[in-house]
Amino acid sequence: MSTIQALTEDATYSESTAEEIPPPPEVDLDDPSLYLSRELTWLAFNRRVLHEAEDPRTPLLERVKFLAIVSSNLDEFFMKRIGGLKQQIAAGVHTPGVDGRTPVQQLRECQAAVRAFQSDLRRVYVELMAELETHGVCICPYHELAEAERTRLREHFRANIFPMLTPLAMDPAHPFPFISNLALNLLVTLRYPEGNEVHMARVKVPVHKDVSKRFISVVGSHTYVTLEDLIINNLDMLFPGMEFVSCALFRVTRNAIVEPDVEAANDLLEMIESELRERHFAPIVRLEIDPGMEATHRGMLAAELGLNEAEDVFEVEGLFALRDLFEIAAIDIPELHDRPHRPVDHPLLANDRRNIFHIIRESGPILLQHPYQPFSTSVERFLRTAAEDPKVLAIKMTLYRTSAGAILDSLIQAARNGKQVAVLVELKARFDEAANIQWARRLESEGIHVTYGVMGLKTHSKLIFVVRRDYSQLRRYYHIGTGNYHPGTAKLYSDLGMLGCDEDIGQDLTELFNYLTGYSPPPSYRKILVAPYNLKRAILDKINREIEHHKRNGGGCIQMKMNALEDPDITRALYKASRAGVQVDLIVRDTCRFRPGIPGLSERARVVSIVGRFLEHARILYFRNAGQEEYYIGSADMMRRNLESRVEVHAPVESPELRQELRLILDVQFSDTRSAWDMDANGHYTQRTPEDDSQKGAQETLISLAEKRLAAAAKHKEKKVRSRLLSHFQWRLREKVQA
Repeated sequence: MSTIQALTEDATYSESTAEEIPPPPEVDLDDPSLYLSRELTWLAFNRRVLHEAEDPRTPLLERVKFLAIVSSNLDEFFMKRIGGLKQQIAAGVHTPGVDGRTPVQQLRECQAAVRAFQSDLRRVYVELMAELETHGVCICPYHELAEAERTRLREHFRANIFPMLTPLAMDPAHPFPFISNLALNLLVTLRYPEGNEVHMARVKVPVHKDVSKRFISVVGSHTYVTLEDLIINNLDMLFPGMEFVSCALFRVTRNAIVEPDVEAANDLLEMIESELRERHFAPIVRLEIDPGMEATHRGMLAAELGLNEAEDVFEVEGLFALRDLFEIAAIDIPELHDRPHRPVDHPLLANDRRNIFHIIRESGPILLQHPYQPFSTSVERFLRTAAEDPKVLAIKMTLYRTSAGAILDSLIQAARNGKQVAVLVELKARFDEAANIQWARRLESEGIHVTYGVMGLKTHSKLIFVVRRDYSQLRRYYHIGTGNYHPGTAKLYSDLGMLGCDEDIGQDLTELFNYLTGYSPPPSYRKILVAPYNLKRAILDKINREIEHHKRNGGGCIQMKMNALEDPDITRALYKASRAGVQVDLIVRDTCRFRPGIPGLSERARVVSIVGRFLEHARILYFRNAGQEEYYIGSADMMRRNLESRVEVHAPVESPELRQELRLILDVQFSDTRSAWDMDANGHYTQRTPEDDSQKGAQETLISLAEKRLAAAAKHKEKKVRSRLLSHFQWRLREKVQA
C-alpha cells in the first residue's frame, strides 16, 4: 500500500474512535504517490481556464477569449510536453520520474486526458456560439447565407484568396507535400468528368495577418464565415471542370523541442538559427482530422506523417484551431467585455515629474505592480530617463522577451548619447527566438554590446542595472522584476518589479553582470539569490531554518506564490516543513507536484490557484523566520529547470512599506472567494463559492486597491489606507480559518 493510501485510510476513522487511531505512519518522502504529475496538473490548470469560458459571471466575449486561450495552450502542450515525452521514448528512457510514471505511461495518460478534454471543449464551444447568436454574433455556414451574400463572398475569394492558394497533387509523380506546423489543410479528392480514377490534392488554408483572417465578415453585420468554408465552397475555381468526391480538414502539430549540438556550435547565434530551421521540419506529434474523413485517407495521412494511427490521430468535431477565436473575442461590443482596465500610476511617480533617480534616492525602493500600475510610466520611464540623463554612465540589461518600442528605443538612444550599454539577449526564449535574433542584430548595429548569455544556461532573470554619477560618487540603480520587458504582456500578466539603489544589491548586480558578459561567477552574493548557484540551496536552507524555528518557538510559516512547483527537492522540503507543523501556504498557478491535506503529512497545508482576467505571473517567497520576516521577489518558479539550468534572480524586499504591499497581495489572494481554487489531497481543484455574486475576485480587488492608493496619496493618506486595507484582509483570513 502506498503512503498516500495508508494516510487517507487513516483519515476515514470516526471521531469517536480517534483515541484508538495509531499515530500516522512514518512517511517515505520518496514515495511516488506523494508527487503529482507535471503534465497532468498542467492539463488540470487548463480545465480551470476552461471553466472561465463556462462561467456565466464572465462577460460573453471574455469567455470566448478563454476558450481561445485553452486551445492555444493545448497546442503548446503538444509541441513542448508531448514532444518532449516522445523524444524520451525514442531515446529509450524507461526510468520513472519522481511521480513513478515512465515516459510511456505519462504519454498514454496525457493522450487519454486530452481526448476527454476535447469533448468538453466542443461542448463549451457549442454553448458559447448559441449564446453569441442571441447577441447578433454568428459563425454561419456558407451554404446558409443569402445568395447575394454568397455572391459578394465569392468575389472576395476570387480577388483576395484565390491567388494565394497552391493546390498540391499527391500521386506517384508528386511526392507527399510538406505540412506546416498548426496550419489548416484541406484533403481534396476529385476526378475528371466521366472518369473513374480518383485523384488527391492538398490545399493549405492561408490564415495569416497578411493574407486573410480566419473569420471573414459578411458586410454590415457580426456574421462570419470561416476561411476554410469559403474555400471549400469555391473549389471549382481551383479545380475547374473537376468533380469533387470528398473534402476533409486536417492539421498537424510538430515537436517544438529541437536539441542543437551545443558542443559542435561555433557561434550561439548560428546555432539558434539552425534550431529554428530544424523546428520547421521537426517530427509531428499530433494529427487532427475531420471525423468524417475516410478511413483509407486517415490511414494514409498517419503513415505519410510517421504517426501511430491509434494514439496520435485526434478527431475534431466542429471548428478546428479554436485558438483563432481570439478574432471573435476582439469584436467591439462593450457590454460583452470586461469593464476596461486603465492602470493607475504608482503613488510616488504619479505627480512627481522629477528625475526618477532622485525619487528613488530620496523615497527609497519602489514596488511596481503590473498591470495595476502602467509599465510605460514606471519601467519605461526608468529606462528612458537613464538614456537621457547626462549623469548616467552605463546601462546593463537582460532581455528574455520584448517587442519593438520604448525599451529598444531607449537602449539605442542611450548608446547614441555616448553611454556604455550592454544587453544580454536570451536567444533560446522558446517561440521568440526569431524575434530575439532580430533585436540582437538591431542593437549590435547601433554599437551596443550584445551577449547571448552563458553557454548551457538560459538567462531568464529580469534586470536593468544603471550606473549614475550622483554628486561626487557613483551610485547603482536597478529594476528587478518577475516579468518580461514586454509592454504587451505587462497589460495582460500580473507581475511585480522593484526599483531601488541599495548598495549591496547594486554590488551583487555588478558582479552578476560581469559574470554574464565575462567568466567566473562570484563565490557568493551579499543579498540576491541567483540560480543555478545559490538560489535553490538558499530556499532549502530557509525551509529547514523555518522547521527549526517552529520546533523551538512555534508559529512557523512559509508562503510562496509562483507559476509552477515541479522541483522534487523543494516539494520534499515543503512536505518536511508541513509534517513538522510549519504552516505551508502555496499560491501555484498551474503545475504543482505538492499534495495538501494528507493526514500526518500536509493536513494544514494549502494550495490555491488563481484564475482571472490577467495571467498570474508574479513570484513571491515569504518566511516568517521567528519574527525576522523575509520576503523575496524574482524570476524563478520552483522548477528544476529554473533552479538548476537557468540564470534566475530573486531579491530581498527589506523596506517595511514594500513588505506591507506584498503582504496585502498575498492576503487578498488567499482570501479570494471568486477566482480562487483549492486543491485537495488527490490533486483535484474546487472553485471557492462567494456568499453572493457581488464579491470581487483578487484581481478586481487589486484594481480597486491601486485606485484607492493613488487617490489617498493625493491627500497624503496612502500609508493609512494601506494599513487599513491590510488589517481588513488579515481579518477576513482569520474569519476563514475559524470557519
